Amino acid sequence: MSQQIYINGEYFSRENAKVSVYDHGLLYGDGVFEGMRIYSGRVFRLQQHLVRLWESAAAIALPMPISIEKLTDDVNECVAKNALDDGYIRLVVTRGAGPLGLDPYKCSNPQIIIIADKISLYPEQMYEDGLELVTAATIRNHPAALSPRIKSLNYLNNIMAKMEGLKAGCVEAVMLNTKGEVAECTGDNLFIVRRGELSTPPIDAGILEGITRGAVLELAKAAGIKTHEVPLTRHDIFIADECFLTGSAAEVIAAVKLDDRVIGNGKPGPVTTKLNEAFRKLVREQ
Repeated sequence: MSQQIYINGEYFSRENAKVSVYDHGLLYGDGVFEGMRIYSGRVFRLQQHLVRLWESAAAIALPMPISIEKLTDDVNECVAKNALDDGYIRLVVTRGAGPLGLDPYKCSNPQIIIIADKISLYPEQMYEDGLELVTAATIRNHPAALSPRIKSLNYLNNIMAKMEGLKAGCVEAVMLNTKGEVAECTGDNLFIVRRGELSTPPIDAGILEGITRGAVLELAKAAGIKTHEVPLTRHDIFIADECFLTGSAAEVIAAVKLDDRVIGNGKPGPVTTKLNEAFRKLVREQ
């Protein structure tokens, strides 16, 4: 069976799945989205993702044209229609089509799109050996301009930082906030381990409140690992014993070098490995 894309309650083949060129999601990045993992045919923490989607939509005054209960059913139906045991969901809500110009009140037909597909964010070897990071000159958007807690369709800030990383030979880049503190990577949250304790930037550092981030914090606390949500600088990463990233697409992956400085012993550490194993167990037992 060919891939089936959901648009406003109907299914289309990948080749025929289309939205208007006047959609303000395309023209102005006016919309929100969620990226979710499918494990053993089920979407991991679907309700948490949908609550965050509704919060993002509320923050940009985008009326949701569907109930959360109906969208829950539709997401699960889309997974089943595409016969995905393990995969990835991209759920997009746009402002809809309207005339040229920024006025969102001239758009009256929000579009809901569900894409169920496979994803491989990093090569498997990087999960075994860890990846290298570089600090991007492009800083995270000021939270007073556009809150990073809104998962909006405008990802140009992250894309510019991603380009810096790729040009430096790294698949990920660390983004700093307006204070010069570590915020997050271009698509992942960041953790460090120091003397057996876990630290990650707080929400007010200008980060997305990641679903996988939250799951890892829960797993660490359950394992008796002390956790801290505190401001971090590059110095903290340089002197860390371990560093790892989390995200729905990335899952849990070690980082072993930042700006050509080796982190710890340059290999995925025991705490990272323990939490990665606990996370993989969690997603299979959900």
